[in-house]
Amino acid sequence: MGAKRQRIIDQGPSFYGNSPGSSFMYTAPPPPYSYVSQPPPFPVVRLRGLPFDCTETDVAEFFHGLDIVDVLFVHKNSKFTGEAFCVLGYPLQVDFALQKNRQNMGRRYVEVFRSKRQEYYKAIANEVADARGGSPRRNAPRAKSSDEAKESAEHTGILRLRGLPFSAGKDDIMEFFKDFVLSEDAVHIVLNSEGRPSGEAFVEFTNAEDSKAAMSKDRMTLGSRYIELFPSFSEEMEEAISRG
Repeated sequence: MGAKRQRIIDQGPSFYGNSPGSSFMYTAPPPPYSYVSQPPPFPVVRLRGLPFDCTETDVAEFFHGLDIVDVLFVHKNSKFTGEAFCVLGYPLQVDFALQKNRQNMGRRYVEVFRSKRQEYYKAIANEVADARGGSPRRNAPRAKSSDEAKESAEHTGILRLRGLPFSAGKDDIMEFFKDFVLSEDAVHIVLNSEGRPSGEAFVEFTNAEDSKAAMSKDRMTLGSRYIELFPSFSEEMEEAISRG
């Protein structure tokens, strides 16, 4: 997983490209690093004091103009702590992100700190364990109710995916569902109003039986994120796509 994340960061210009309206005046990727005995530092910051209804889009807007590779919200006993990790496109962007320390997101001011690769990966492991029921205090009755609702939902051959990494592409989603026959045209990544990935996608399977079988992938990981799956239908998919 670490190697995959590093490849995403090292592959050159980011998915989003540059933002001419950035308040950071960041207009181009930094030049190649000249580290002799060690690789460039892992570009991750930690945020504290986030609103409890915060979304990945809110974090991306907070760091407007920087290249967001991943946002990982931190939970404890299945409850959001108000903290998150944000992986950026280049090590140089960490300095720009730190300039947002104690600036407001909504009515809350957010603290921004330098972080380390090890802290980020430890947070990933904790989130995955909690999602799979590893936490002894996990709210089991609520999770069971959610699972029962998914099981009883009617399948139309379409699944909605939630919690995707911002950097995930169609090929990543097809690999996630590699046990099923899918084409690129069957994968629809939902964009926000700015044309950036929203963390959601829809996948059209060959038939309802395949989409029901694909629910076995619910809460499995894609990259560093565990993905939630929901039975969906064409009207919901078309509405979500048109919003972008």
